[in-house]
Amino acid sequence: MKHTLSSGLANKNGKSRIAQILANRDLYLFCLPGIVITLIFHYWPLYGAQIAFRAYSARRGIWGSPWVGWDHFIRFFNSPNAGLIIWNTFILSIYGLAASFPIPIILALLLNSFRHKGYTKVIQTVTYAPNFISTVVMCSMIIMFLSPRVGMVNKIIEILGGSSVNFMGERGIWRHIYVWTGVWQGMGWSSVVYFAALSGVNPEHHEAAIMDGATKLQRIIHIDLPTILPVAVMLLILSFGSLLSIGFEKVYALQNPLNLNVSEIISTYVYKLGILNNDMAYSSAIGLFNSAVNAVLLITVNALSRKLSDNALW
Repeated sequence: MKHTLSSGLANKNGKSRIAQILANRDLYLFCLPGIVITLIFHYWPLYGAQIAFRAYSARRGIWGSPWVGWDHFIRFFNSPNAGLIIWNTFILSIYGLAASFPIPIILALLLNSFRHKGYTKVIQTVTYAPNFISTVVMCSMIIMFLSPRVGMVNKIIEILGGSSVNFMGERGIWRHIYVWTGVWQGMGWSSVVYFAALSGVNPEHHEAAIMDGATKLQRIIHIDLPTILPVAVMLLILSFGSLLSIGFEKVYALQNPLNLNVSEIISTYVYKLGILNNDMAYSSAIGLFNSAVNAVLLITVNALSRKLSDNALW
């Protein structure tokens, strides 16, 4: 009797679910291209991850290449460059996250509190513009402006009585250049999502706070900031999920033999080994290690966020 009842409920729920899908088939069709693209470009390539465990040869193919297990991972961790590369990647990632994450929030909160909306639009346009400069052009601008011979920055230093500085060759300066030019380029675009969140604040809350004598800073702290906090937490969790996946193009374009000790990171190392040296299996093993660390960080930070607050991805 109980089995029959449960089967009936399952059939009923199954039919109702199918009926819901059929009733909303237009919406499901809208989702279909995204699902197909995700399967093709994100899940199907996982098939090739086994290259990291094989002595891969393009002539033999994936299945024809002999299985070597963890040999490529052991080779990487035993190499003299492994510690330096992981350290450079980690430091550059943490530094970049610490510098770039709060600034768009501060920018959005400040611009949202401006009374003159004309100034707000001008500042938004000015801060958005650098995001549309390509990475190659941006790196060329940085190298040109900081050139020790013809760079504008060094010309100003010389006019003020100082000596020319080879900024791109100074290992102690290179990380600061990389991070803060990235902050300047991306802070306006990154603030868009926070502006969208702030648009949902009920104006009556501000009006009530003003009637109670709250200052502008108090209204930002107690009304605006709690509104965008869930969005900020979500973006922070996602940022930790790609902590070691620093953009390859900018780092590689700003690299030179003088700053290699601080600018060589996992992505540039993988490129040099996999593409230039044609060692696909070894570079795949390093890339797989990088992805595994990112996945662990994402799961850990999400669990901590769920434990400490109600905000989490899942």
